[in-house]
Amino acid sequence: MSTTQLPSFDDCTAAARTLSGRIHRTPMFSSRSLGERIGREAHIKAELFQRTGSFKLRGLMNRVAALDGAERSAGAVTVSAGNAAQAAALACAEAGVDLVVFMPRAASEAKVAATRGYGASVNLDAADGAEAFALMHALAERSGRVVLHPYDDPAVIAGQGTVGLEICAEIAAPGAVLVPASGGGLVSGVALAVKAVAPTARVIAVQPEATPTLRASRAPAALERAQRAPGPAAPTIADALTAPVFGEVCLGVCAERVDEVVHLSEEEIREGMRFIYARAKLACEPGAAVAVAALLAGKVSDLGEGPVVAIVSGGNVTPATAAAILAPA
Repeated sequence: MSTTQLPSFDDCTAAARTLSGRIHRTPMFSSRSLGERIGREAHIKAELFQRTGSFKLRGLMNRVAALDGAERSAGAVTVSAGNAAQAAALACAEAGVDLVVFMPRAASEAKVAATRGYGASVNLDAADGAEAFALMHALAERSGRVVLHPYDDPAVIAGQGTVGLEICAEIAAPGAVLVPASGGGLVSGVALAVKAVAPTARVIAVQPEATPTLRASRAPAALERAQRAPGPAAPTIADALTAPVFGEVCLGVCAERVDEVVHLSEEEIREGMRFIYARAKLACEPGAAVAVAALLAGKVSDLGEGPVVAIVSGGNVTPATAAAILAPA
């Protein structure tokens, strides 16, 4: 476990103050059709309407805001399959910080183009996420650039926790909050905020079967990292959920706050995206659909007592990818 000090609920509320007026307070919609499927009042937290098209801006903007003058002058470096890249690029552009982003060669061309559009330099030399991380750290050591970790950083986690604060501001006592999970920044931040405001709420982490960074579990005491085979991750349509490992700091936050981990097949993820598009009219990306998909698949063991909230975490999907999923079989 990392010796880095874990973020606190107060850090989340401080992040909310830092981000005020700089990010969108994203809407939360009730979904009668989803509620009928699960037999419970259901809501969708629509983070695809955040600036840059995903929740990632919250955490990266909070982290960049904490840089001192020397760090800003040295520049920054990060790694991402796409959504964190765009968020870091915008946050750095607004702060006047030069940024280099390492992205895997297979990263979405649209996400690469958007990252460059926000002003960052993009390096595509890495074969996969693990190699991208290695290249990022090597550049930081050579150049003195500040590493902006896309998820395993207390300031990033605190920024993502503002999603949980907004949920609890509208629903004081949710029964369960389902969160897409990969490296762990979003689920740890949401768990930190939600459990502080509503201790009885269940927090459910949802991942693709193809890229599990946590072991499937129905008991928080059993939460631990999944042992993934070395080499490139298995292919998945949920390209936003392909972190090579769950973060150490994130795991420290989640160990006593995440109640269950659910893994989904590729077809279950597709079905979730189709449902969101058809019934909620939201053009989300595949990885963002997993929380709703887990509800539709009936894979959550206990939804608690109270309304259920599914976070739809982003909308950065190409028309070709969306069409391939949404087209009738």
